[in-house]
Amino acid sequence: MQRYAAEVFRIQQDTPQVSLSILADNVESSPQAIARMVKRLTDAGYATYEPYRGIRLTTEGEQIAMPALRRHRLGEVFLVKVMGYDWAAAHELTDVFERGMNDELEDRMAEMAGNPTRCPHGEPIPSKDGTIIMPQDAPLVDMEPGSAWRLSRVRTHDMDKLRYIGNLGLTPGVEFTLVSRAPFNGPLRLQFERSDQVIGYELASSLWVEKI
Repeated sequence: MQRYAAEVFRIQQDTPQVSLSILADNVESSPQAIARMVKRLTDAGYATYEPYRGIRLTTEGEQIAMPALRRHRLGEVFLVKVMGYDWAAAHELTDVFERGMNDELEDRMAEMAGNPTRCPHGEPIPSKDGTIIMPQDAPLVDMEPGSAWRLSRVRTHDMDKLRYIGNLGLTPGVEFTLVSRAPFNGPLRLQFERSDQVIGYELASSLWVEKI
C-alpha cells in the first residue's frame, strides 16, 4: 500500500484526482490489481475514491506514502551520485532497485549520498519522520518574461526528454533569465550567463522554477 500511496501522492501534485488508468500506467499494473489496491486504500481510510474521477489520498494516506517516497528518491540519488548512472534512467532503475532495500540499507545509502534533501530531478525527499517540505515553485510556462529564475524541478520521467534537458544544461539549481515567451504555446527564450537557449513549450512545461 505504501508504494501505491507514494505513486498517488506524486501524481496528485498535478491533478486533484488521480484516474485509475493513469495510476495503472505509472505502476505498470493491471486494472484489476489497481482496483483491488484502491479498495484496500479506501477501506483503510487512506484514500477517497470517486467513480469516473479517481482517487485522492487522505492526510493519513499521505503519511503512509512518505517512507516509500523517501526510499525511491534516495535510491535515485544513490544511483546517480554514487553509482554514476544517468539521471534519465534513475527513476525506472529505482522502481526495481528499491524493492530490495531495507531500513539499514536505506540509512547507509543516504549517508553515502550526503543525506540529500532532493532527488536528481529536484523533487523533495521526505525526512525519516515523514516530513516533506514542498518547494515554492511554479511552471516556467506560467512566468512572465524579464525575470531571473532558478530551476527547481524537472517534472518528467520521460527518458528521452530528460537526456535532452540534461544536454541543454537544464538541471536543478541552474539560473537563467526568461527573455521572451511566444504566444499560443510558442517557444521560450532563456538567457544564461554566457549563452541563450530557445526551447519549445512542451519541453518548458516540464520545468518548474523559483524566483531568485
